[in-house]
Formats: sequence, C-alpha cells, structure tokens
Amino acid sequence: MKGFNVQTVVEKFFLWVCAVGIFMGCHSGDLSEIKSQHPNIVYILADDLGYGDVSCHVEHPVFTTPHIDGLARNGMRFTDAHSNAVCTPTRYTILTGRYAWRTRLKAGVTWSYDLPLINKDRRTVADVLGEQGYHTAAIGKWHLGLGWSMDSGVVTDITNPLSEGPLDLGFDYFYGITASLDIPPYIYIEDDRSTSNVIDTIEAMTGKAFWRKGPIADDFDHKEVLSHLTEKAVQYIKQQAIDPDPFFLYFALPAPHTPILPADKFKASSGTNEYGDFVLMVDDVVGQIVQTLDNQGLLDNTLLIFTSDNGCSPMADFEELASFGHRPNGLFRGGKADVYEGGHRIPFLAQWPGRIPKNSTSEALVGLVDFMATAAALVKDTLTADTGEDSYSILPHLLGEKVEIAVRNDLVHQSINGSFAIRSGPWKLALCPGSGGWSHPTPDEAKSGGLPEIQLYNLVSDPAETRNVYQDHPELVRELKGLLKQYVSNGRSTNGPPQSNDTETLLPFE
Repeated sequence: MKGFNVQTVVEKFFLWVCAVGIFMGCHSGDLSEIKSQHPNIVYILADDLGYGDVSCHVEHPVFTTPHIDGLARNGMRFTDAHSNAVCTPTRYTILTGRYAWRTRLKAGVTWSYDLPLINKDRRTVADVLGEQGYHTAAIGKWHLGLGWSMDSGVVTDITNPLSEGPLDLGFDYFYGITASLDIPPYIYIEDDRSTSNVIDTIEAMTGKAFWRKGPIADDFDHKEVLSHLTEKAVQYIKQQAIDPDPFFLYFALPAPHTPILPADKFKASSGTNEYGDFVLMVDDVVGQIVQTLDNQGLLDNTLLIFTSDNGCSPMADFEELASFGHRPNGLFRGGKADVYEGGHRIPFLAQWPGRIPKNSTSEALVGLVDFMATAAALVKDTLTADTGEDSYSILPHLLGEKVEIAVRNDLVHQSINGSFAIRSGPWKLALCPGSGGWSHPTPDEAKSGGLPEIQLYNLVSDPAETRNVYQDHPELVRELKGLLKQYVSNGRSTNGPPQSNDTETLLPFE
C-alpha cells in the first residue's frame, strides 16, 4: 500500500488538471463540483462517549454539545444505534462488518503487544472503498493489534517497522496511537513505524487522569494527543481537497476515554466535572472537522458520521456527574462493558447535505457493524459471501427513503466478559445474570445472589430494563435462543451461504 505523500498528491492533481484541460479546454469551476460522483466519507468515532452526553438526546441538558447537535440539525440522528460494549470488538465490526466474537477474541479487548485481530486476507471497508478509487486514511486510536517485531513472543524493539498494521488492511495512510490512551506503549505511529526512536518509561497515573506504566516516546504527551491527532485529521482533509478522487477518513478519537485530560480552555466549561469538560473538547473537535470541510468546499459532497465505540465508562464518576444533574448514558441502565443498554446504545448522527434529510430522526435498529454494507451500497459494490457477514446497508434510512420492511430485524450484543444478548424488535434476551460487565450486579454479584441465568426485557415499555419478564414468555425465549444459535453456527447473520467462524464460539445453553 502507498503511504500518504503531499508531493504525490500535488503531482496527481496537476496531472489531472492537464487531462481536464485537454478534454474540456481547461474550463474553470469550483473543485467541489467536479470531484468524483462518490461522496467523501468522514467517520468520527469517539471513545467512551455515552448516549446522554450528546445534548440533542437530552430534554434538559446540563451542558450543550453544539457541534454534534449541528449534525442532527443538518442531518439525521438515530435513537436505537448500537456498538459493542467495549472498544476492540466495536472497531473490528466497523471495519469488517462482522461480529468480533467470530474471531479469537471472545471477551475483553486486545492489549499492548497483541497480534492483529483482523486477518490481512479479510476484506475491510477500506478495501471496498479503495477499490472504487478512494484514498483511505485511518487517524487516531487503532486498538486492533499490530505486527510488532518479536522473538519467542517477546517484543524486541517497538521502533522497528510493523509487519502488519492498517496499511495491510486497505488503508493508504495511518497516523495514530496503538490502543487506548491509557495502554502502553505511548508512541505515535505513522504508516508502519514509530515517529520517534527515543523511548523512556512513564510511571502510572491514578484517578480520572489514569494511565498505566509503560514505554513512552519523547514526542508523546498524553495531554496533547487529542489536539495533535485533530491537527493531523484537519491537515489530511486539506491535502485531499486538491485531489479529484474521493477520500475516506476513519478518525478514531482517544477521548473522552481515560486519561480524562481536557485542555485548559475547556476546564470548568461544562458545569460538571473533568469528564464533562472533556466531552466539550470532543464536541469542539467535531466542530473543527466540519469547519475544515466547509472551508475546503467539501461539506456538500461529504457523508459525515459521528458515533461512539461504547457507552460511558464508570471512570467518568457517574455519582459525581449525577450530583450535577448529568447522566452520561441517559435513561439507560448500566454503562461501558455491560450487556445492558447503557453499555452499547450510543449516539449515531450523520449528515450529507442534499441527501440526508435535515433535522430528521430515525428509530430504526442499527449497529456500527452496518457500516461495511452501507459503504458498499454507497459505491454500488456487491459484497462477496465472505465479506460483511453481519452487516446490513442502512443507506435507505440515511436517505430518508420509505422502508416497508425493516432493514435490520435483530442484533447480537456481547458484554466485556463474553456474555451474549440478542435484540429482536422490542425484545432483548440476555443470556447471563446481571450486567455481564462492571455495573451492579456484576457477574460475581449476580452469581452469588442467585439471580436468574436469563433476562428478557421489552425495551419499548421498559427501556431502563427494570423488569425481567423471561418467565412470562417461554416461547419467545426459545425462539431468540434458536435465532442466536443459528447466527453462530451459520457464521453469518445476513442472507447468504454459511461461513466459517475463525474459532469455535460456545453459547451458555448448549
């Protein structure tokens, strides 16, 4: 794969201008009017931002997120959108259109020096778009494992070029960090190598500014990471503006995840705690991206999506935030890591001027796993049977088309400890006692408390999941169990020939 090179882009532009001049007499015009018929795509993924952190979802917000709300005013917000309950599985599903539990990762996330989770032979959304002429870039947090230089399972030198990474998965350019901002090594990677060869060790931090002890490069400062990555994203958009080909930017923010480090200008801005201030800094990042697209004449031809990888983490201090009247996960139960709605019901907003209806709302059930099929539909690519096995195109919803039959009827959830749930219509069946994550009752608390192994909730009448009605609907429980078993055994949840899972996936009732 080619790296991102400014000179190459400039040369490409002038060659294109010459070609246009030959066939069109060098007729002048706004560049935004003569770019490819395919829209640019900017996908902004926040880290640990809750549904209730976006003020357009809240009737009486404690603070407002004007730039994110602007996406809702100028486009569409989804009220029933879902990620996975934790980071790595969500990122896997976004880029592959496949549930991460089909891989070796049955619970939790990848760690500092784990091998790549996405097989380099698997087609990603970057591959799909790249095949249609897009320049593709990933900027920000990766957290999907990387091909480090190793000897007998031990990393020999983190400054050596990576043997596998984003450039092996369809991306033309990568600039970012290895994982969450609290997981070492703390280095920037550009394309396939560290931007610095000078490595030291930083001690751990506690509290909201939490990070773990580990290697750190001399050009890395935790407090500056969000701003630095935003500068890189802005620079990328400006450089791609001169290219006649469309671009896809996957911009994965490291915030408002720990360490919670709002810049000085945002401190005490939310009227809550440092987490609320950090949320407002994230909102400002969205504003910078929108403004850059507008300034470059690209806004009208760009599909811009903003969402989050899971619900808000308890590290934000739910009790402290509640004292100010703020509930980061809205009315939903639980938070990050949980099988409950607060773990995976997330903000999802999209704008595409002239195509997505302004100030519109969709109550359709959608998952971040649906991005693959949606991107493919956008460029009229027919996915092969072994690509995007769990992904549905939500393009009809985005364009405001009347949909007689739901695009997606059901969706599989999973908590941090690997507990499954399946959603179908208003019903959600959880195959575990308690949260399956960090909220009360935790798995240990639920087990010791003798709670039922099955939970069934009607999310229309009981969106806060307060009444477990599994005993009242035995047939529905059997039906949903059977559907989940089918999706596991078939290797897919969409129509098509059965596929193989990477490793065996066991369900608790088998």
